[in-house]
Amino acid sequence: MNLKSEKKSSKECEECKADRDKILCWNKERFLEALFNNSESIEQNWSERELPEITEKILKNYERVGGMDHLEGRDLPSKMIIIEVLNDLIKILFPGYLGKEEITRANIRNVLNNTLISTYERLTKEIEKSLKYICRKIVDCPKNICQKRAKIVTKELIEKIPEIRILLSGDIEAAFNGDPAATSPEEIMLSYPCVLAIATYRIAHELYLQGIPLIPRIMSEHVHSLTGIDIHPGAKIGKNFFIDHGTGVVIGETTEIGNNVKIYQGVTLGALSFPKDEKGRLIRGRKRHPTIGNNVVIYSGATLLGPEAIIGDNVVIGGNVWITKPVKAKTKITIAKPELQVKKKRQKQ
Repeated sequence: MNLKSEKKSSKECEECKADRDKILCWNKERFLEALFNNSESIEQNWSERELPEITEKILKNYERVGGMDHLEGRDLPSKMIIIEVLNDLIKILFPGYLGKEEITRANIRNVLNNTLISTYERLTKEIEKSLKYICRKIVDCPKNICQKRAKIVTKELIEKIPEIRILLSGDIEAAFNGDPAATSPEEIMLSYPCVLAIATYRIAHELYLQGIPLIPRIMSEHVHSLTGIDIHPGAKIGKNFFIDHGTGVVIGETTEIGNNVKIYQGVTLGALSFPKDEKGRLIRGRKRHPTIGNNVVIYSGATLLGPEAIIGDNVVIGGNVWITKPVKAKTKITIAKPELQVKKKRQKQ
């Protein structure tokens, strides 16, 4: 470091507004001093003196700031177990493609049977806890009613697996037919984020239809964090659905999507506004999101908002448009062509 840079560094330190003794300016001497000064005694003080005091402060904070703890552990599903169950259901939907086990025709019956039994037992327990979470907020439940309902819902979801696989087969075919970069259906199943997002949606949607709280959103938001694709479990999505690229796609709860629809990255099918009651609370349960017809293509960055954004069949919506009103069938929507302005460099005289 030369003399000028040393003077500049010193000036910057003098201008620090915080306590000078607590600021670690970036120079070798201060760094080594902080690294080696009383490190052993600090560790001892923390474990024997300071840590119990901090523990008491956090416990008092739990009492003052409510709503962020669940200390008894009752009537809430385990997020970790739900994700494990979801992974097993995905493995069942795509045997041999998604999952750790090597599956062959010789062992598939045994693997499938064991996975289904384990899934049934774990998911039943988590659904039961989710139902009790709601039930105890409303009224004292009759004995075992949540457990009985949980068994029925889990059984019906497992029985739906063949139907879900038929829908997913159409989704994969739509991806292959809709993306010239795709070399095979195998590539799509193994690598395309839309496969995981749509498969999870189709599982979570069945639980949503059964009125199961918490679990559908745990599933969908977990996959949202992995893929960047946010599909609410309440949305209604038809056959042969393809999301190309996918990052930044948002599909709201009351969205309705027809058959053979293709959307690109960054598309939002969202709500335009949130109506409130006389007390200022959000009114829930109303149609808030767009309706998309059959054979529609929506290009990247398009934003469709509100229940009046009703898109007819065979519509093409260009990139970056903003739509809040109905669009008639067989229409192509694009933004106005931008005017290019080319500035020429002035020549030096």
